[in-house]
Amino acid sequence: MRFGVNTFLWTAAFTEQNFDLLPAIRDHGFDGVEVSLFHPQEFEATKIRHVLSRHGLGCTVCSVLPKGMSLICDDSDVRRKTRSHMSDCVQVTAEAGANLIAGPLYAPVGYLPGRRRTGDEWKRAIDAYQELGPMLEKNSIQLCIEPLNRFETYFLNTTADAVKLCEEVSHPNVGILWDTFHANIEEKDLKQALLLTDRRLKHVHACENDRGAPGSGHVDWKGVFAALEQLHYRGWLTIESFGFALGDLSSAASIWRDLAPTPEDIAWQGIEFLKSYSAAR
Repeated sequence: MRFGVNTFLWTAAFTEQNFDLLPAIRDHGFDGVEVSLFHPQEFEATKIRHVLSRHGLGCTVCSVLPKGMSLICDDSDVRRKTRSHMSDCVQVTAEAGANLIAGPLYAPVGYLPGRRRTGDEWKRAIDAYQELGPMLEKNSIQLCIEPLNRFETYFLNTTADAVKLCEEVSHPNVGILWDTFHANIEEKDLKQALLLTDRRLKHVHACENDRGAPGSGHVDWKGVFAALEQLHYRGWLTIESFGFALGDLSSAASIWRDLAPTPEDIAWQGIEFLKSYSAAR
């Protein structure tokens, strides 16, 4: 397994101004970073690739759909614009040296129409991911779809539904990002839920129940690691939390208080816990 940390702990948009974070991240034992991608034309892909290579760090990419975009909208023009946006995201992800882009890439986070999803929305998502398949193959990128908790989306909440979606998409480059924070809310048994992912598991976010340092709360880490071991998972285990004063990003993640004395405490304590727990198994 490779251990990563999402740069959302420090910044909403990872740019050249944040490159000085990398030596400490490397020195604390991380294998790579996860960087955010919102606007492909503003993403410093080449610079990110070079600086990570210089520091011996790997890269994954996370993303959400901006307001006004959706793969499940009933407006075909919106869906077309969103597929084009996603294609651009895939291309710059590859340019950054990453091999996966992950997130709730079906509708904007927080879009809640006050009803359950429809069959038409489900089909639109499947069609969109299938249409993105050739672009994913061309760039050797894995698209990791993330189910979120019920307070952030109505479209995809459970592991079982994420598995069903991927099975119906039926493309080897489309799989699941499984996040312990969301699963802790939606699943009755984390181990059994994670085992459902089987070969569809492409990426894992390690988050405590309050978004604090992994190991500091009540997430069933014993069950999570047992499932990862049973699945022979060898991908990224990435700490995802959010900075305490990052404006719209902190607001979107509902971070209304400091989760630790400093963001570094979440990263450094988290990696120590995850590595020690992994080694003990």
